[in-house]
Formats: sequence, C-alpha cells, structure tokens
Amino acid sequence: MNRIVFLIFMACFVFSCRSKKSIITKKPDERSKHVERPRQVESDKEKDVIKVTPKVYTSNTERYIDKHKATAQQEMKLYGIPASITLAQGILESGSGKGRLSVKANNHFGIKCHGWTGAKIYHDDDKKQECFRKYKDAKYSFRDHSLFLSERSRYSKLFKLKQEDYKGWARGLKAAGYATDRKYPSKLISLIERYKLYEFDKGVLGEAYVKYESPINEDRLVYTVSKGDTLYSISRKYNITVKELQNLNGLNGTTLSIGQILVVKPASKN
Repeated sequence: MNRIVFLIFMACFVFSCRSKKSIITKKPDERSKHVERPRQVESDKEKDVIKVTPKVYTSNTERYIDKHKATAQQEMKLYGIPASITLAQGILESGSGKGRLSVKANNHFGIKCHGWTGAKIYHDDDKKQECFRKYKDAKYSFRDHSLFLSERSRYSKLFKLKQEDYKGWARGLKAAGYATDRKYPSKLISLIERYKLYEFDKGVLGEAYVKYESPINEDRLVYTVSKGDTLYSISRKYNITVKELQNLNGLNGTTLSIGQILVVKPASKN
C-alpha cells in the first residue's frame, strides 16, 4: 500500500516539473535598450569673420574730409558749388569739425540765425552771444550753405565760373563779402591743394572735368614740398621770411607735408 502511494506521488512530481518547463520569453532589460537619437552635426567650417581694420588718420582734417566728402559731392551735383570749395570752407570755419558751433550745433559754416525759426545756439563772434542756427545733423548745415550761396544775388557771379576753377571761386567768395579776412582766398586754395580736394570735383564731373589752368597773366610762383623741406629752408631759397611764407599760404604753424603746394611769390596786382 505504501509502495503504491509512493509511486503515485513520484508520478505527480515528475508531471509537475515538466509542465513548468514551458518556453519563457525574457523581457529585454530596459536599461539595455539602445535608442537611436538624432545627432547634432557640427560643421568643422568656422563662420567667416570679417575683421574691419579701423582707418588711421594723420590729422583731424583728413578725418573731416573722409566723413563729409560724399555730402559735399552731393551738394555739388544739386547746386553746382565745387565740392572742393565746400570742404575747404567747412574745414576752415569749423576747425576741421572741432569748433564749438560744429560740435554743439552741427553748424559747420557759421551761418547765423537771420530769421531762422529752428533751434538756436548763442556764440561770441563779431559781437558777444550772437545767434547761430543749430542743426540735428551736419548734412543740413551743408544744405544751408548751398542755399545761402545759390539764393543770394551777390554770389551769382560765382555760378558763371567753371566748377573746376576753385581759385576763382575762392577769390569770388571774398570779393562778394563772404569773409572779411583778406587771406581767406589763399587759405581756401592752400587747403584744396594740400589735401587734393579738387579730386572730389573730378569725381562729380567725370569725363567732363577739365583741369583748370591759371590765366597767363597770373605770375605767382608756387613750390611743391619735398622730403626734408622746412618753412625756413624754403624761405631762404626764395629770399622771403618764414612769416611771409605763412601769410601767403594761411599757415598758423610750421608743419608741412610732402606734395604740399606753397605760394612763394604772390601774383602781381593789375
């Protein structure tokens, strides 16, 4: 009897073990999953970087010319006033853009109020605290300069001159009463020739530009500065004093530049 019970028990045990050996599908370990993520592709080519080298100026005057040359040329196209004359007047009257009126009021030509209804600034000139026009931008000062010359009959003769004739314009301004300084024309001419401002006239006129030649009866003598020249050495060469040389060319100091044209003998008076 016991033997029979034992056999039955063993049979059940074997059957039970076989039934548990079913195929088990192992779930993949979540930690072992590999998720393909989009890769951020970085270009090895660096972005082009444009390096701008600041322009170097040897003087405030050169900086002034570079800043306002386009405006002067535009005024020449519209009103017929040589850009060289406009720039030279601006340099002279604004102190190359460093004068009080140009800094505080963008007034580069010392234009006074005379019925002006816009902003104003007061400045000592011929009299104390005179009224001068004040502009939002320097370009409006250049425009007023053009209008000032083109709308007044006393300057009408200037517009009959060739635009290449900057010398005629310089002398005509003085003759028409624009300035009281008797050296005003020579100062303008000296600036134009020293900084080659006539090139801006040429830029506007293009192929129509014809280099202006001085009249035959203008017997003034000029000298082109070379390396090593000084006012003293030039004055000795032409038998004049340094002071006379400065006066002829509207110079305040003794600094010269190679290629600068100096008047060493004034034209004879007719």
